[in-house]
Amino acid sequence: MNKKLSKISLFILVGVLLLAIFILPLLAATIFSFKGMGGKGYSFINYQWLIEQDGFWPAISTTLRLAILAAILNLSLMVPTMVFLHLKGQKWKPLVDAICILPLIIPVVSLAIGAQVAMPGILQNTEYELVFFYVVIGLPFTYRALDTSLSSVPLKTLVEASRSLGSNWLNTIIRVITPSIRSGITAALFLSFALSLGEYTITSLLHWETFPTWTVVAAQQNILGAIAISVFTFAAAIILMTLIGLSTHKGSGREIVEEEHNYGMAE
Repeated sequence: MNKKLSKISLFILVGVLLLAIFILPLLAATIFSFKGMGGKGYSFINYQWLIEQDGFWPAISTTLRLAILAAILNLSLMVPTMVFLHLKGQKWKPLVDAICILPLIIPVVSLAIGAQVAMPGILQNTEYELVFFYVVIGLPFTYRALDTSLSSVPLKTLVEASRSLGSNWLNTIIRVITPSIRSGITAALFLSFALSLGEYTITSLLHWETFPTWTVVAAQQNILGAIAISVFTFAAAIILMTLIGLSTHKGSGREIVEEEHNYGMAE
């Protein structure tokens, strides 16, 4: 009985803290963002102002394009690397672990200026250099997500079974390993995409305009508009992540059906 009461009390405490710290401020900001001119009445005028601002749509399209490229590049590099480390490179894991933590240690100013100079000249004057910076700052998070997921599956057994049936390494990674660590890949994708969408410091230092840098300038012109920008950004991020999660889930469902069908045909 006492244990049940303590669990209920803990649940109530967490609910009250969640309500006070997260839900109420967000709800208040949402209501305030619909205030009309001079703070009177309610309307969509602040969101209309936001959409009509110069650079709104170009900033969003640029940010989404760079975030998608960064997420694809991140997973393309990290999934094969982590598979190799778990299969044949266990002695290199401490070194890779240390390298992946470096983006959290190195000051952003040093990372932005120093790494930009080291990049090929063809990238230094294009916005696509940000893709590589987004990959770097996402390494500490994607590494942990994939490492945890790979540690939870019998990787060697899966690889040996696939290779013994004549599959090459590319097919083994795509059709055998990837479905087995889908949760880790989804988490890594979420983290990489979210970091790319919200990254401001490096983009600002390199003088590129993405949605985060655009919002800083636009928010200085209108107080109510600034709140509308915050609410819009939060809602858009939630919707994007939900869509990614739903598409990943649907894709995994189709793959399972296809695998079961192929297995039945083989029998």
